[in-house]
Order: sequence, then C-alpha cells, then structure tokens
Amino acid sequence: MTEAHTGGDIEALVVAGPTAGGKSALALALARRFGGTIVNADSQQLYADLRVLTARPSPQDEAAVPHRLYGVLAAAEIGSAERWRQMAVAEIAAARAGGRLPILVGGTGLYLRALLRGLAAVPDIPDAVRAEGRERHRRLGGEAFHAELAALDPDGAARLAPGDSQRLVRAWEVVTATGRTLADWQRATAAPADAPRVAAILVMPPRLTLQPLIARRFRAMLEEGAVDEVRRLLALGLAPDLPVMKAVGVPELARHVAGEWTLEAATAAAVRATEQYAKRQLTWFRHQAPRDMPTHRTLREQYSERLLPEIFAFLRPFRLTA
Repeated sequence: MTEAHTGGDIEALVVAGPTAGGKSALALALARRFGGTIVNADSQQLYADLRVLTARPSPQDEAAVPHRLYGVLAAAEIGSAERWRQMAVAEIAAARAGGRLPILVGGTGLYLRALLRGLAAVPDIPDAVRAEGRERHRRLGGEAFHAELAALDPDGAARLAPGDSQRLVRAWEVVTATGRTLADWQRATAAPADAPRVAAILVMPPRLTLQPLIARRFRAMLEEGAVDEVRRLLALGLAPDLPVMKAVGVPELARHVAGEWTLEAATAAAVRATEQYAKRQLTWFRHQAPRDMPTHRTLREQYSERLLPEIFAFLRPFRLTA
C-alpha cells in the first residue's frame, strides 16, 4: 500500500524490511538511478568479522556505488542504536554535502526509529536494578525471564524473543525502575532536530515466501565460507554474550565447529533462527512503520527489477534533494 502524500523535499530514502527480501539489491538500483550513497542500517552488518553470515553487499556492489557503515565495528565492540544514530547522521550529512542522496538500508527497526523519532529519554537506571535484572535473567533463563517480563510489560514482551537477553533485561529494568514501560517512554519522545525527512520503501514478502529464500541463502553462505568465518570468530576468544557472538547463524555454526552438531543439524537450526528473526522484523515494520516512516510504499513480494517502475512512480512526486 502507499501512504497518502503530497510530495515535497526528501532528504533521504529508506529501504527496510525483513532479511532475505532483496533490500540490498533495491538500494543498489536506487543509488544508481538517483546518485545515492548507501548507508547501512543493519546492526549485524556493522561488524567486520561477519561479512558472509550477515549477507553484506559483495565487494563488487560496494565498489559500484558508495557504501557506508558496513564492517566498521570490531567483533569485541558493542553497537547500540544511539552510537549508530550518531554515525548515520554524520554519513547522511557527508553524502548530501557531496551532492549524493543518502539511502538507508537495513532491517534493524530500532536503529531507524532512533534516527527518525529519537530514543526514549528514560531516566538513569540504578546500578542495583541493572544488576538484579542481569542476575534474574541468569538464574531464571530466557523463557522464564520472558514470562516474568510479560506480566510486567505484555506488549514489550510480545515484541521480544526469549533469546534476546539484552533487550529483555533492558525492558525489565526500565519498567521495574520507573513504573513505565519502555514503549511508554518512547511514545513521549520528541523527534531529534537532525532527523531527516524521508520516504521509505518497505520490502515485506509474506513469511511463506521468505522461508525458501532464507534456506537458499543460508546454503549459499555455507558455500561462501560461513563455517570458516565462525571458526575465525571463535578463535578470538570473545565473551559469549557479545552481540557479534549472538548474531543469527553464529551460535548454530559454533556448535558444529565444536563437534556438537552435524553441519546438517546446525544448518537446520540456523535457518529456523533466521525465520524467527524475519518474523520479528515483519511484526516490527508492520506495526511501527506507520509512525516511524509515515510516507512509505510497501512491496508485498521479494524485490525484483520488474518492480522498479512502480517504485519510481511512488518517488516521482518528491524532490529528492542532495
């Protein structure tokens, strides 16, 4: 569907949606058409050590048009929405100063929300509450902690998977310390002054369409060296709770490298994990995009070149200013 709009100046384009929908290919086509610079908005593609498993654009595609914020973090670093927002604001300004149109592409909805609507101004959480949240999660485990959060913040828990420990603990500590859910704080947040005016294209194929695409892509990742990529990552001896160690596909292939699972079992588990990740992304953009990106076009299928006339027609009323 297309949200109503009347044209006007657009300072950046957004290409968003679940994994395996073809966002990178669409962003490349738009960058070629409009003289764009592609800015990564995927939390996992920030890491230099995960080119294969995060399906980063190929070196050839990265050379074809400017790509920014891909592989800029070391594995030991911890990315965050605010850190990405600051980097993205700088890259948007640099692209526009060079006469290029910024095109933000990725599936991390929280990052895009941080850029377009700001981060919730949650008061500082007492150290004692933070420590209690981490300890309760360690003692209860993901499933039981998720159930406990659901009693305090049903909507927040519904948006998070039991394995998403970092966000589960964050949601728990906010509602415990403040008496308000994280979503309540987010609704009260004013958009930052440096938020760009954007038009967005959401690539949102149905889950049943995504499933074979995800399986096919993961098999291609294996052929491109995903197991060796995980083996090199494990050799760094990093803490298991770092974001890079929990990226989709890493825990599953790590068990294969350790000799606990066959490659077939690890592949099946990684594909299931990716499908669950895609489901969460679909849910996020379905419910959040109307507020975060009110001017958008939703594609109900995987991107292909035959959709470009429809996409260009959507963008035609706008002045894409660099």
